Amino acid sequence: MSVTDTPREGRDLPASTPDRRTGGSSSAPPPRRAGGRRLQLLAVATGISMAVLLVGALLWAPTDRLQGEVQRIFYIHVPAAWIGMLGFGVVFVASIAYLVTRSARWDRLAASSAEVGVVFTTGVLLTGPLWGRPVWGVYWDWDPRLTSFFVLWLLYISYLVLRSYLTEPTRRARYSAVLGIIAFLDVPLVYVSVRWWRSLHPGPVVANPDGPQLPGSMLAVLLVGIAAFTLLFLLLLRLRIDNAVREDELAAPLRPTSAATDRSARSQHTDRSDPGA
Repeated sequence: MSVTDTPREGRDLPASTPDRRTGGSSSAPPPRRAGGRRLQLLAVATGISMAVLLVGALLWAPTDRLQGEVQRIFYIHVPAAWIGMLGFGVVFVASIAYLVTRSARWDRLAASSAEVGVVFTTGVLLTGPLWGRPVWGVYWDWDPRLTSFFVLWLLYISYLVLRSYLTEPTRRARYSAVLGIIAFLDVPLVYVSVRWWRSLHPGPVVANPDGPQLPGSMLAVLLVGIAAFTLLFLLLLRLRIDNAVREDELAAPLRPTSAATDRSARSQHTDRSDPGA
């Protein structure tokens, strides 16, 4: 190529450079279609199950003889509580896995599950007073179940605050893992609180030694609610993990390498110890 044939900037350069190893372009690879298709199917299944839940809770399940129409909040309140605590169980397992393996993917799973679990448990704390006011006469009572559940919510809010406060990834993951394990110890306490202490909440109506204490139609709608909220949890968790991966990829070039950090620390130490400084 002669001098006159040299490509001019911004006009004759190709859009991408062929990659000799793969025979393709060195530009960013296209998004994975299989993962996107699975996510779409999960979103569709979640939407359908939520629609079935609403129809069942509002139209098919019978009206409770004692509590009336307000009891229908039960089909949202209880599944949200169960799935929220399931999310905290995922945090517990992923935190242990991180401390054993030091793999960032376990930290991302724990952090993402904690965020989604807090969303569900916040819904529980909002729907509970709406149900409790007509039935108990008060929006809130410091009974054992409510108190232990509120403490659980505060613990995982603290978990998220800790993660936002610590900026160094390794230290953030390690400290968060320890707190995620400790906070989970309150989950069994929430479950047994109605058995150990006198509470306004009823005893177990599904996991009862004498069998479910619900009519068949109510139990069926409750199980649909649990399935629907499980799918919603998985959908939100998948979206949050994908977002966390992108956040890590964007932040990686901005983080100083360990060697650069060590050189900076040694330089600062030398500056402080130099008598002529």
